[in-house]
Amino acid sequence: MSEERAPAPAPARIAILAFPQTSASVVYGMYDLFKCAGRDWGIIVGGQPGSELLQPLVVSRQRSGFAVGNEVLITPQATLEECQDADVVCVPEILVPPGAPLDGLFDDEIDWLRRCYAAGATLATACSGAMLLAQAGLLDGEEATTHWAYCDVMAQRYPKIRVRGQRALVAAGEGQRLVMAGGGTSWLDMALYLIARMAGVDAAMQVARLNLIDWHEIGQQPFARLARSRQVEDAAIAHCQAWIAEHYAEPAPVAAMVALSGLAERSFKRRFQQATGMSPLEYVHTLRLEEAKQMLESGVQPVEAIANEVGYEDAGFFSRLFRRQVNLTPAQYRRRFGTMRKALQAGNA
Repeated sequence: MSEERAPAPAPARIAILAFPQTSASVVYGMYDLFKCAGRDWGIIVGGQPGSELLQPLVVSRQRSGFAVGNEVLITPQATLEECQDADVVCVPEILVPPGAPLDGLFDDEIDWLRRCYAAGATLATACSGAMLLAQAGLLDGEEATTHWAYCDVMAQRYPKIRVRGQRALVAAGEGQRLVMAGGGTSWLDMALYLIARMAGVDAAMQVARLNLIDWHEIGQQPFARLARSRQVEDAAIAHCQAWIAEHYAEPAPVAAMVALSGLAERSFKRRFQQATGMSPLEYVHTLRLEEAKQMLESGVQPVEAIANEVGYEDAGFFSRLFRRQVNLTPAQYRRRFGTMRKALQAGNA
């Protein structure tokens, strides 16, 4: 008598939340990666599709189609009420400026996320989508990450969260059921991570090979400090910001800004910290390192020459500071992003 095979497990059900304040590329990008897991590798290597291992579903508070970012139309496959049994819920980024209030914008979605999590679902967010988990109170006491431009806002608005802005992927909570990707295309890391958890590492590796996906192991640190140098409302500090943007390489730049502001040194430093979230010296380092990044990407000057040009007489100190703040050495940064810049320039020639 032949042995009966156990039926294959049903594909894990993954709900991808959609709302008007998002982009179709992330919603449907995640959908496509989950849909191809297990299926497309067989097409490539054997000419026949394999079994689909995951069942993605686009859900929204409404069934009718609606426009999202860049006026792209999304057509949901189910409403929130119709989808109460998802194994995983994915939240794309929210196209809301950092610091803008979220009250009242996503109440239905947040209530649904709380219910799904209480029922045992894993919640995974891309980019600024983690702000919805924070607003729901689900990240209190946990580590978290989000897009680098929102990390300071998250830390200030939700002080119970331990924000890890340098990391591109964080898994937290009971059973690691809160998964967050950082900015930009780090949602690809999140999708691979979820495929590995729900369908196996081999399936995730097959999806990565098919789609030429590289893991974002360097995190967000090369870009994270840009968001903190925005202009402020304090007129005296804004005047100093405008001046230091052109004079960051000068010796004793903080003392020069104090003199320019007309304030007592202690008052200047307190107001600068309040206005920018950084000390004056930290702000100077930020500007210098951003300029150094541009020079490393676009030229062939020795690291020592770049250090001197942006205001550091000690190249060793510059290299240590760069490594600490960017998570790469200057040479590693040049290899990674200089190659990218050259390729883009060649393609635009």
